[in-house]
Amino acid sequence: MDERAEETMTLDLDKKLNEVFAGRVVRKDLTKLIKEGANVPVYVLEYLLGMYCATDDEESIREGVERVKKILSDNFVRPDEAEKIKSRIRELGQYSIIDKVTVALNPKIDTYEAEFSNLGLKGVPIASNFVKEYDKLLVGGIWCMVKIDYFYDEEVRVMNPFSVSSLQPIQMPNMDINEIFEGRKQFTKDEWIDVLIRSTGMEPTQLEERVKWHLLLRLVPLVENNYNMCELGPRGTGKSHVYKEISPNSILVSGGQSTVANLFYNMSTRKIGLVGMWDCVAFDEVAGIRFKDKDGIQIMKDYMASGSFARGKEEKNASASMVFVGNINQSVDVLLKTSHLFAPFPEEMANDTAFFDRMHYYMPGWEIPKMRPDFFTDKYGFIVDYIAEFFREMRKRSFADSIDRYYKLGNNLNQRDTVAVRKTVSGMVKLIYPHGEYTKEDIEEILQYALEGRRRVKEQLKKIGGMEFYDVMFSYLDKETMEEEYVSVPEQGGGKLIPEGMGKPGHVYVVGQSDSGMIGVYKLENQVVSGTGKFDKSGLGSHRGAKESLDTAFRFFTANSKAISNTISTKTKDYLMHVSDLQGIGLSGELAIAELIGLCSGALDKPVQESTVVIGNMTVGGTIAKVEEFANVLQVCVDAGAKKVLIPASSVMDLQTVPPDLLVKVQPVFYADPIDAVFKALGVS
Repeated sequence: MDERAEETMTLDLDKKLNEVFAGRVVRKDLTKLIKEGANVPVYVLEYLLGMYCATDDEESIREGVERVKKILSDNFVRPDEAEKIKSRIRELGQYSIIDKVTVALNPKIDTYEAEFSNLGLKGVPIASNFVKEYDKLLVGGIWCMVKIDYFYDEEVRVMNPFSVSSLQPIQMPNMDINEIFEGRKQFTKDEWIDVLIRSTGMEPTQLEERVKWHLLLRLVPLVENNYNMCELGPRGTGKSHVYKEISPNSILVSGGQSTVANLFYNMSTRKIGLVGMWDCVAFDEVAGIRFKDKDGIQIMKDYMASGSFARGKEEKNASASMVFVGNINQSVDVLLKTSHLFAPFPEEMANDTAFFDRMHYYMPGWEIPKMRPDFFTDKYGFIVDYIAEFFREMRKRSFADSIDRYYKLGNNLNQRDTVAVRKTVSGMVKLIYPHGEYTKEDIEEILQYALEGRRRVKEQLKKIGGMEFYDVMFSYLDKETMEEEYVSVPEQGGGKLIPEGMGKPGHVYVVGQSDSGMIGVYKLENQVVSGTGKFDKSGLGSHRGAKESLDTAFRFFTANSKAISNTISTKTKDYLMHVSDLQGIGLSGELAIAELIGLCSGALDKPVQESTVVIGNMTVGGTIAKVEEFANVLQVCVDAGAKKVLIPASSVMDLQTVPPDLLVKVQPVFYADPIDAVFKALGVS
């Protein structure tokens, strides 16, 4: 589309928005203009802009902006000017301010007391009717316009001279959800998506289709109850922006210490924590999450799975969604090869499959571009407070069954996968088709997107937990045609560790267990040069097990080379070998058989058969050891891209532990002794 056509489309969309949702929209660049000067949340600013600038007449907009600026400069309390404002309240006897107010009950004197976050005042008496009307004051506080009175009584010294005489929350008190449903009918799908993205401050015409979907996904935790999402990606892509600025119903917990009392339930005060107060609890910088309590992660897992948790004698329910955002420091390819995509999580979580199994979606943060000024919109969007109320209303509804009309989920999805996919679909439908009118194609598009994000979780679980999570081939069936469609994860497409085609002579791939217990893929490269029969090894570092294993192979090779071929000379050649740890998890001591094959392959100048991996180990005498964790080892071979696997004959019994879907992907080749292994690897009969 050329720019002019795009421009007129955008103008039409602005016009349409102003007609259909009069007084509910605001021009987003105004927010930006003032935002850079005053440190107030977006929803506070837009509430004021909505009051004075909800129009498309330039003149009135300019006047409105001036008014908002004046209100902010006169009444908004900057923390460094708190003393000045306090003195102003004292001198004038009464003064209006804009500040964040939190209220607590002081049972000693039976009054509610307000605390002002920027003004720094505590213990200010406030009438109970405000608290009854706006119960959010008690939980985390809200931004308000407050009139504060000052009266000092010399007789009663203990009284606080400040008191609250009137209070008006700077947030929408009520909304009619049908207004949105009716309004939505006037827009096409693409227009509506653009409107939503503009409402969060982004400019959709600058973004690719897939990025728009990711930005919408960030809003799903605000419309869907108990939705657990994680987004890891590079810095500066606006991961936490939505949860901090867009909705007054979500709270951003910055990394660092957290307690069970604060998050879930405080047993001494009998108060429910953040998950009971907010629609969405987002953890910024996941790498820093720490619980002071030992059972913190346990309770969190319980909550993420069921939406309830037990503390003391009772079980509590809450509906807050959990969002985990954090930075990935390496590139995604490196992470996928060396560990898994959940690696940035803290130690206690990073290898806990049960914790990650409760994630409904893993959003690929690396697909979102870093924010540049032209990504921010200067067109119309909803006042964020209005949209936040719309999100909040939608939490009461569910579209989880919207799949069932047209599709059935494949057999690789277990109960948790199914729940995850349904929740994502439900959330996306609430955002894009809140009025409940959609076609089969609309649902298919959302379903594919939902399956992909859950599969990304499952792929990582498979890396951490092995066999238990082997079924990741997610699919869905069309109920009419019964055709099955498979959904894959883009980043897992290529990047096989074991290339296809013949390798060089002397090169061999082996899979074995490292000291940490993780199973890794290693490449051994052997080179044969003229010399005096020396064996030079590199790439070992100080790993004793690997060194001994390689020496075992060389000793066996020199003792038995004639049994393999008369053409091998061990006295007039030097053998150089290098080992690479392809996944960076530390070396393995299970290299002897593979190295024997590598030495023979180099000496005979015959490459190992294509896409072959060797497993198994031996002693100097040629006794072959049993392969531990056989099914997991085989899984790693398949993931690395192996087509053939050389397996010790003693492992035939273990084949029944391997799922059939896995066995069809490789050709097992059994060997009885080390020399048999060499012949089979080189394809010599």
